[in-house]
Amino acid sequence: MTDTSPTPSASPSPRPSGRWGKVMAGLGALAACAVCCAGPLLALLGGVGLASAVAAVWVPALAAVAVAAVLALVLLRRRRRSASCRSGDPGPVDLGMPAVADRPGR
Repeated sequence: MTDTSPTPSASPSPRPSGRWGKVMAGLGALAACAVCCAGPLLALLGGVGLASAVAAVWVPALAAVAVAAVLALVLLRRRRRSASCRSGDPGPVDLGMPAVADRPGR
């Protein structure tokens, strides 16, 4: 009987075959994705870096403002309490006696 199976050709194929072909296709897709997405990813990372730099200054400043506000509130409450317990005149107050006038016709 004659063998009808195809014989391997000696000419090189335009695409690599087998496992290395898939690896090279995957690397090509990875490179294309990196080139395509590099700009937006760098912009995103730059924005995150800028936000963290601002937060590094803003958060301590915000904490300092909060501490100053609490101290101001405590001082105002102390002043109001001490002012409410004092009288304006330290001596006795003369209220006087009301004058009663005679009614005409009595």
